[in-house]
Amino acid sequence: MSAKTRRFRITGRVQGVHFRHHTRLEADRLDLIGYAANMPDGSVEVVVAGAEAAVEALRAWLHRGPRAARVEAVTELEAGEHELPPARFEVR
Repeated sequence: MSAKTRRFRITGRVQGVHFRHHTRLEADRLDLIGYAANMPDGSVEVVVAGAEAAVEALRAWLHRGPRAARVEAVTELEAGEHELPPARFEVR
């Protein structure tokens, strides 16, 4: 099993709809570590690490998000070494 670290930027109606909280629940279910943070431009940034299949499952979930969200786009970027996630999944 290979480990993968990824960074995502999610845009749309993603703040004020418990997006970060539901992302943490989904990441915990998938046994992933990382964080979700609101960004000043209204987007949400997610940095996540774990088994490649679990990261891909979270990536697919991010395109839907929680019921109240309206995801317009998910931009996927390689995470740099300075973006290594914490030892568990956090909401920032």
